[in-house]
Amino acid sequence: MLIDSHCHLNYKGLIEDQDAVLARARAAGVTGMLNISTRECEWDAIIATAGKGPDIWASVGIHPHEADGHAHIDTAKLVAAAAHPKVVAIGETGLDYYYDHSDRTQQRASFRAHIEAARLTGLPLIVHTRDAEEDTAAILREEMANAPFTGVIHCFTASAAFAEIALELGFYISLSGIVTFKNAKDLQAIAQTIPEDRLLVETDAPFLAPVPHRGKTGEPAFVADTARKVAELRGVVVSILGAQTSANFFNLFTKARA
Repeated sequence: MLIDSHCHLNYKGLIEDQDAVLARARAAGVTGMLNISTRECEWDAIIATAGKGPDIWASVGIHPHEADGHAHIDTAKLVAAAAHPKVVAIGETGLDYYYDHSDRTQQRASFRAHIEAARLTGLPLIVHTRDAEEDTAAILREEMANAPFTGVIHCFTASAAFAEIALELGFYISLSGIVTFKNAKDLQAIAQTIPEDRLLVETDAPFLAPVPHRGKTGEPAFVADTARKVAELRGVVVSILGAQTSANFFNLFTKARA
């Protein structure tokens, strides 16, 4: 029993043989997949893919890389798109100062629009942050003080200090295949400290295939390998970790229960 809390089933590498990708995931014990959007033009297709089974859900959002090209996507448009019964989350959104593909001011404005949409819909916020810990933490703290919302820091690679801030704000933390990499010692240490009721696992497929699949196209079936590594790090049986992270998923993404 495992849920891939963050994958891109409509991306190149998976879309070409999507039905087989879904079949392999289910055969590997993956009982749920959250299909994430990053651009407006993807929303309809991503929601349509979520219609392929009761174990697939969708998000609506604009990745920080795409913020410059989506200045027209405001809170109202996100809220309207999120009304679809298969849409269970807002995002991914956030800040990425590593690549700076979009203006930082526009990234921050988009991030705040997504936060307000999460508040208005009651849906969790899916946060991407890279080389932007200080600003991400500041915005989350400021916005949480204005009015509460829920969410997850996906594909966590930030510092232990940022993990503490996220947890203090009530956020969940999701670990991807990066935690299986040999050079991810800091992340592996953090993985041992995340409270069991705030932990999720993901693939971010088709990216970041875990050991022993490095160099291959990632897919949801591989979340089993990430879960095995996280279970090993935490000293628990993988079936227990799978059950706990699946329960956590439904505790956060409450609309998916329906």
